[in-house]
Amino acid sequence: MSIRPVKRIVKSKPTLEGAGVKLHRAFGFGDTAEFDPFLLLDDFRNDRPDDYRAGFPWHPHRGIETITYVLAGTVDHGDSLGNQGKLGAGDVQWMTAGSGILHQEMPQGDDRGRMHGFQLWANLPARLKMTAPRYQDIPAIAIPDVVDDDGTRVRVICGEFWGKRGPVDGTAADPRYLDISVPPGRRKTLPVETGRHAFAYVFEGSGTFVGASEPFGVLTEKETASGETLVRERTGNRSLVVFDRGDEVTVQAGDDGIRFLLVSGQPIEEPVAWHGPIVMNTNAELQQAVTELRNGTFIKHG
Repeated sequence: MSIRPVKRIVKSKPTLEGAGVKLHRAFGFGDTAEFDPFLLLDDFRNDRPDDYRAGFPWHPHRGIETITYVLAGTVDHGDSLGNQGKLGAGDVQWMTAGSGILHQEMPQGDDRGRMHGFQLWANLPARLKMTAPRYQDIPAIAIPDVVDDDGTRVRVICGEFWGKRGPVDGTAADPRYLDISVPPGRRKTLPVETGRHAFAYVFEGSGTFVGASEPFGVLTEKETASGETLVRERTGNRSLVVFDRGDEVTVQAGDDGIRFLLVSGQPIEEPVAWHGPIVMNTNAELQQAVTELRNGTFIKHG
């Protein structure tokens, strides 16, 4: 067994999306070769309704899959095919945009005004980019929740882990999407297949991910009496951890425990032509999609 070294740890960045939703972006809209087959990860967490209520009005998608995971609040959704529904706490929606769809997502806070969730984009290979769109709406109760002897808890959203398989199926890159909680002070080693790209996104507590060399944490700015200085500390809230090759990941939980997404997938290794929510293989395909949006022929399956 070989521990995956930590390539780098970065903080997610504040970003404005949709009609004015304030969120944090872990990665996306750049060179995402090291995340292939994944394209983007957004953390939409806020307890100020004015910062998220404008939502994500009607917009197109083609050539990708979008995975929405809600932890608090609700998200109302609808699309050009007449589908509509509501995602609540613990629910997941896996939308395969395929040949194209227009949809909207409108977040609503819980009774205390809190909204929290994630959206992950996964690329589709060329052979599936123009497939018929489909939804997999997964209620929280259908997601396996496995607890190990040491108290480590894993929600298996997609893929197989500890003998349980997540309810999402038929996905292109056979990804594994896990929500992992490790109790305070515990050290946990988790398997990850060697041929996959993998990353962790910490959203509660803190801890240290052990690499091939000494463990290290995220660089954060701390204000001192003499001004601001750069210090190295444990990996904490809203930290993205990018792993190198290996077949396991080891984490040492801090005093308050640690909770993180652990996501891995088989690289597609195809050219990417990207314009907002449309991801194709060539610029010609991208231009065709934009032209179809303008002339009303974007939707291929209805």
